[in-house]
Amino acid sequence: MNKIALVTGGSRGLGKDMAISLSKKNIDVILTYHKQKSEAEKVVSKINSNGQKAFALQFDVSQVKSFDAFLFQVTSILKEVWNTDKLDFLINNAGIGATISMAEMTEAVFDNFTNIHFKGVYFLTQKSLPIINDNGSIVFVSSGATRFYVPGYSAYASLKGAIEIFSRYVAKEYGTRGIRSNVIAPGAIETDFNDAKIRKNPALKKYTESQTALGRVGNADDIGSVVAFLCTDEAKWINGQRIEVTGGMFL
Repeated sequence: MNKIALVTGGSRGLGKDMAISLSKKNIDVILTYHKQKSEAEKVVSKINSNGQKAFALQFDVSQVKSFDAFLFQVTSILKEVWNTDKLDFLINNAGIGATISMAEMTEAVFDNFTNIHFKGVYFLTQKSLPIINDNGSIVFVSSGATRFYVPGYSAYASLKGAIEIFSRYVAKEYGTRGIRSNVIAPGAIETDFNDAKIRKNPALKKYTESQTALGRVGNADDIGSVVAFLCTDEAKWINGQRIEVTGGMFL
């Protein structure tokens, strides 16, 4: 039977390409969306066209109290579609972006960022681990901004730094089950993330290109293929690592 991945935030941007890249590795996918149901269904159709099974579920990673009900849905779909009650891979991708200086940050926005980028990820991982097969893999999405520092990302990058530490604890505590835990840290990617900041700002894009060793900003398919690789046997000895996928930004 094919292995199965759960990808949060899989309807657009990086998550969309992660889901499609996984399907190209003969991995079936359950992907989540927040509001973009029609976009999620397009991703499902694309994965089906690759010869893999896929299913889309609505999910809000900021609402921890909903996680038990959500995972009940996941296990129900697993039984109905795949005749199993287990996943093999969890890709913690769902997130939001905003450029907010420390002076302008509010407690309400900070709390929302925390719920989405750390608290939600922490407890989704905790609650998912019992249904992840031994020798599975968990991938967390951090940011290049935990290494280089960009004004306006103090809260976002700090929470991503917490994710990097958490991932290593997952690797340590669940290694006895053969479960690997790794982090990818993308750089500037030309998607609609953070209100399509790179795409809408030619001067920023040009500057970023000048500060990247490979001379361009990233595309979604630069990231999805790395996530898919981490869910294959070729990556079976990679564990507890932060893999930066930036094209060499600010070297």
